[in-house]
Amino acid sequence: MEILTTTRRDFLKSMSAAGAIGISRSLFPAWMPMLAFREQGQGAPGDVLVAIFLRGGIDGISAVVPFGDGANYYDARPSLAVAEPGTESGAALDLDGYFGFHPSFAPLMDIYRGGALAVVHATGSTDPSRSHFDAMQFMEYGTPGVKTTGTGWIGRHLQSAAWQNDSPFRAVGMGAMVPNSLRGGVAPLSLRSIADFHLRGRESELRRAQDILAQLYTVEAPQDGLDTQAKLVFETVDMLQSLNAASYAPANGADYPTDDMGFGMGLKQIAQLIKANVGLEVACIDLGGWDTHENQGTRDGYFANLLNILGRGLNAFYTDMQDYMSGVSVVTMSEFGRRVQENASAGTDHGHGNFMLLMGGGVNGGRVYADWPTLAPEALNDGDLSITTDYRSVLAEVVAQRLKNPALDQVFPGFTPTPLGLVVPR
Repeated sequence: MEILTTTRRDFLKSMSAAGAIGISRSLFPAWMPMLAFREQGQGAPGDVLVAIFLRGGIDGISAVVPFGDGANYYDARPSLAVAEPGTESGAALDLDGYFGFHPSFAPLMDIYRGGALAVVHATGSTDPSRSHFDAMQFMEYGTPGVKTTGTGWIGRHLQSAAWQNDSPFRAVGMGAMVPNSLRGGVAPLSLRSIADFHLRGRESELRRAQDILAQLYTVEAPQDGLDTQAKLVFETVDMLQSLNAASYAPANGADYPTDDMGFGMGLKQIAQLIKANVGLEVACIDLGGWDTHENQGTRDGYFANLLNILGRGLNAFYTDMQDYMSGVSVVTMSEFGRRVQENASAGTDHGHGNFMLLMGGGVNGGRVYADWPTLAPEALNDGDLSITTDYRSVLAEVVAQRLKNPALDQVFPGFTPTPLGLVVPR
């Protein structure tokens, strides 16, 4: 083993800005996931929340097609529009006689018809920003137009909940960085891959990391808060080692997509964590690439393929988790939609109104929830789909009714949600 030269002071310098102790980049291999841990407590009564952020601004009126709008939709999109149901191959899949799924969402039709999937349309953040960075920050903070909030809506939910939870897996972000929605007083775990904790056979590296921590902190009989957090590092690594990602077999023949984005693998590992009963309350995962300014490929190109990954991933997760979905709520969101009029580059530019999906055993599904403003020119918001449902009303209903946290004044400060009837109270 290398001579240990690291001190507690050095270790503290490498901690995250949020103050949570993690596995330091300076001490551990670059391919090992970043970890952060929270204080100990006791269990949670509500659903596991799976929050999916579609980064880049998905084209909501191509994903959930308002074919009932007729010429207002089809004249604005001469090359990108999805045909009315039943008119040709590759047409929209009828949901309710007015809206239809893009054909790439075919894997979701049975879930929708079975009542476990709902669509909310003409929704989004009320802030008019068309900046990806600002719009994502506002949406994840849950405070549109306010950049100084500093905490995310999920982070505030975890902090304001009446219960506590002693698992380091209380909140997990699948990826290299913690999403803004998870930021707050309860430090989450940022996890690239369960498989990384098996270290691809490099057990000596794991022992080296544990030896460093053991020499810096008293992990057998913690003397202070830092020692307690270090002890949780050991416990987390032990838990992850017991979850053999390589040998995990999804239930019911579920087939997760093997996409370059890692979306299918991320959902698969979230399913494994839920089934392992390690105390997971929230999992966040991204699917990016929706900034389709050029050559969007709505019908059979890039957009259609990416939408298929989303649809297949959600189908696989639902299929795999059938025995658990009564206690799981899945929600999708994106920072903004796209403009109604297609541009000269066979793409769509940054817009406003969009859609959200809700999936789970507690969802009042099989319908599209929309106070639909129409796509008539006089109903548009500067050329965009108008927002008639604040996305916070959607999330607030899930938080209060399914996650069992009534402290909405803390989760979404200064906002009064509108009841929508999207979910059955747990």
